[in-house]
This record gives sequence, structure tokens and C-alpha cells, in this order.
Amino acid sequence: MTAPDPGSDHEVAAAVAAEAGHLLVEVRADRADLEGRDLKDHGDRVAHERILALLTAWRPDDAVLSEEGSDDVARVTADRVWIVDPLDGTREFSERPRDDWAVHVALWERGALVAGAVGLPARDLVLRMDRPEALPARPDGPVRLAVSRSRPPEFVAALAERLGAELVPMGSAGVKAMAVLDGTVDAYVHAGGQYEWDSAAPVAVATGYGLAPTRVDGSPLQYNREDPYLPDLVVARPEVLDEVRAALDALADDAHA
Repeated sequence: MTAPDPGSDHEVAAAVAAEAGHLLVEVRADRADLEGRDLKDHGDRVAHERILALLTAWRPDDAVLSEEGSDDVARVTADRVWIVDPLDGTREFSERPRDDWAVHVALWERGALVAGAVGLPARDLVLRMDRPEALPARPDGPVRLAVSRSRPPEFVAALAERLGAELVPMGSAGVKAMAVLDGTVDAYVHAGGQYEWDSAAPVAVATGYGLAPTRVDGSPLQYNREDPYLPDLVVARPEVLDEVRAALDALADDAHA
């Protein structure tokens, strides 16, 4: 049975992220018979189904773009589109007891992200666009960059070298972006290929916290495009943004030299 409509779009985003997250925590605990790819696939599927059921009940007139769903490009003419990743970080989810995986729920409306939530279910957290908190004070020292634990890209390694930065390994895209907000790192820069569902909710939440996420070349992030491929992302604290931006521009100049 579906719970009553929670109210505003912000409440819907948070409730959907929380509900899907609770389900994934239960799956991880109850399905000891599943490991590796089987656990990933099952988690992806059941979280996607729960999210669709909730959005169908609470926002039946809205379109949905989900990593796990078939993409109806008619959504590009819709006024409102929910952009979701039911399980961001399937590898991390399948490696019990890791906690660096996420659930993404964002709402795009007429050209802008207007609501969003990132659930970190194994940490019992939901970060929301409409409930920002002050960023923790930045410690003295080099810039700290979030990087993939399993496959750190050459691009970020080159950026770190130019910045004299420290690389901080961690899991999913959502976890990396949220690590900027909780003070674990100063920036998350990705240039290795993503889709709209990988960044929409983290970008919505980061924007609510007062940050200004962009693409690697500094251009705006655009959502609900016919092709959802959106390969790169920069999320950085204000104190280091100019420094990171200058290093990215220098790397681009080197590449074109």
C-alpha cells in the first residue's frame, strides 16, 4: 500500500529517496543468497519499481527518466520530469558492508532542477535541496579531490598533479558529490562519462547548498535532453572553485596545444 502524498515536490523527492533506500537496505540484509551481479541487478530492479510506484501514485502526470527504465523521448516535451537513479553505485552496494552508494531523485521543471534529494541509505541520511546546511570549515592544506576508489581516472590524476591536490578515494557519484557538502573533500570533478541520472539529484542538492556546479568547461549543466548523456561535472566549494577552474582551463589548453 502506497503512503499518502507527502505534499510538496521537495517532500516527494525526499520521501521517494528514503523509501527506495530503506528497501535497498532490507534487500542487502535479507537476501544473503545474492552476491555480486545478482545482488546489484536485484537491488536496481526493486528500487526502480518502488520509485516508479511512488511517483505514479504521487505525481501521475509527470514524466520519469530512470537509469533502469525504458526512455520515452516524448519526455522532452513535458513540463515536469523526474530524473532518478534507483541505485547509484551498484558495485559498492554489492560489497557488503560498504556504505558509499546512493539513491538519486530530482525534479526538472521547464528548464531547471527545482527539487532533489540524495539518499545515503547505509548511513541513514537523505540530503535535500530545500534543507541546506552550512558547509563545514575547510581545513588548511591542499585541495582534496574525490576520486573513484576502484578506477581513478587519468584526467583527475592530472588535475590533482596540477593543483598539488590530495586524492580521496570513495564510491558512487552521489557519494562523491555529497562529500563536498559534508566537508570530506573540497571538490568532485568527473570527466569519464555520465548520464543525467548520475548528476541531476546531486547537482540539485549542491545548488541548494549554495554551490554552482558546472560542466568541466564551465558551461551550464542541462537536463531533460533527448540524449541523456552528460559526461562531465564539477562540484566544488566556493573557496577552491577559482583554483580548480584555472587548473581545468590549463589542462584544456595543454590538450589543444
